[in-house]
Amino acid sequence: MLIKRKSIEKEESSRPARKAKYAPVTLSEQDGVRYLHFGTEWVQGAMRIRKPNWPELEYAQQMMAWMLWLPEPAAIAQLGLGTATLTKFCHASFPAASVTAVELNPSVIAICASMFKLPPNDARLRVLEMDALDYVNDAANAGALDVLQVDLYDATARGPVLDSAEFYESCNACLKDDGIMTVNLFGDHPSYARNIKAIKFAFEQVVCLPEVHDGNVVAIAFKRKRAIDVDALAERAAQIVADTKLPAKSWVKGLAQSLATA
Repeated sequence: MLIKRKSIEKEESSRPARKAKYAPVTLSEQDGVRYLHFGTEWVQGAMRIRKPNWPELEYAQQMMAWMLWLPEPAAIAQLGLGTATLTKFCHASFPAASVTAVELNPSVIAICASMFKLPPNDARLRVLEMDALDYVNDAANAGALDVLQVDLYDATARGPVLDSAEFYESCNACLKDDGIMTVNLFGDHPSYARNIKAIKFAFEQVVCLPEVHDGNVVAIAFKRKRAIDVDALAERAAQIVADTKLPAKSWVKGLAQSLATA
């Protein structure tokens, strides 16, 4: 189990290195949308073929809700590449920002380049083949990011593969003082409560948008506590809609709903 990783590292250090095994990467298409799977029916990401940079799935759009507070980020990172949806959108929408994507499975990186229009690395874009835990624990990344987007699921999609308080503390450490993290969770799964508890332990403030799709809930975690002014956010949302066509007004409604029921 990943939560016991540190305790078994010493025991395994003397064993010969083994090549990691991954679930097969498979594709499907329907109504002009291409989907990524890991050998199961679970959807790991989607791309509308005629709009390759557009975040097709609603939860992916919600992962961009940090835009309500950070209109001009300088550094954005994505843990878990999926179909490179968030990576491509951020790279295209924020020309002044550096964008980093971290993905452990080399086949996912290859399929994103060949089938999901992921552009090659350039001066602003880096796609790293590495463990997300190693990335957030790298001292070189401390205090480096304005935005961290976390979407880490395996083939079974039973919950994020990294979900400990220690992991989320490391995510926090990667953020600048005004930094924001968004996380894709499953609201109707036992992993949800565990992740929310761990995120709240690691972050000053956490709010969640209403559930979409088949249970996806996006959590928004702030490194420092912020006043959530619904009227001011509504003005910012209108600008986001005008600039990007993302459904930002629905994010503000969702936040107001969450605050009312908290």
